[in-house]
Amino acid sequence: MNGAKPEIKCLTLAELRQVLEAMGEKPFRAGQIFKWLHTPVSSFDEMNNLSKDLRARLAEQFTLTVPKIQRKQVSAHDGTVKYLWQMQDGDCVESVLMRYAHGNTVCVSTQVGCRMGCKFCASGLFGLKRNLSAGEILDEVLFTEKDSGQKVSNIVLMGTGEPLDNYENVLKFLHLVSCKEGINIGQRHISLSTSGLADKIEKLAGERLQITLSISLHAPDDESRDRLMPVNQSYPIARLMQACAYYFDTTGRRISYEYAMSRGISDRPWQAERLAGLLKGRPGHVNLIPLNPVKESPVQPSTKEAVRRFQQILERHGVTATVRRRLGPDIDAACGQLRRRTIEEGDAK
Repeated sequence: MNGAKPEIKCLTLAELRQVLEAMGEKPFRAGQIFKWLHTPVSSFDEMNNLSKDLRARLAEQFTLTVPKIQRKQVSAHDGTVKYLWQMQDGDCVESVLMRYAHGNTVCVSTQVGCRMGCKFCASGLFGLKRNLSAGEILDEVLFTEKDSGQKVSNIVLMGTGEPLDNYENVLKFLHLVSCKEGINIGQRHISLSTSGLADKIEKLAGERLQITLSISLHAPDDESRDRLMPVNQSYPIARLMQACAYYFDTTGRRISYEYAMSRGISDRPWQAERLAGLLKGRPGHVNLIPLNPVKESPVQPSTKEAVRRFQQILERHGVTATVRRRLGPDIDAACGQLRRRTIEEGDAK
């Protein structure tokens, strides 16, 4: 977020200790403040175990980000909650709270808008406006917990934006959210989805994180993928799969492949055969995703029969494939839909 004062929530505990030391405060104060930031609080005045003078100096030197709920939708079907958050500067981003038997998962956005331009996604319809800071991404988790009154156990970076296009802020968020002095969500409970920025995938491998990498593949051949995802023209499938191999060899972490089922574009039997060949010998898993229709997009969802046939072909070749359960069918649950509708109605930017 642009502003004169730095965001205090973007600081790691080590960075916060340095700041407090420079302010002439005892090191233990950093731990107290860090805990308050991850509670979260809405103002420095709520940090009632700090002196009034220290709270005033913190407010003078730092911005404390507090998103507001612009809109909220709750699915009567399965309890999925879609949030449209208004940030300090008025920009709006989405996150989704999904309830499963194994715990609560929150899907977070990493950018305001997106510049990837995937044809089946509403997130990029207005282009990229700006990156979210590490603290703003963290806010999506913290304030979802606060509003719902429920602990989040898993995070997926699959909301609006391309996480690896906001590399440094996303990396810092991953360290902040998994910090044991904060909300301590283990990295093995975090998935990051990318449209396939091959060079950034290789860079991420060098970070040696324990997260799950998800590749938004969506087609097994360059001609079909070019139609769906402009990024494929910069990083065609052969280059992307080279980066995936490097990631697995470096980290030892299995990769998940996301595959949106697009009628007549990516759901034909020969493409299932091609996908099986592409993934042969690669430890991984395929998520087949029934598309949520976007009114501005000519891309339509596959039939249930086509999805079932595609899955059977993959499994016959030894590729593990599951069909993702569609959550929140009665709300704007898909990426970018609620923000797009709110912008069109003149209530968001």
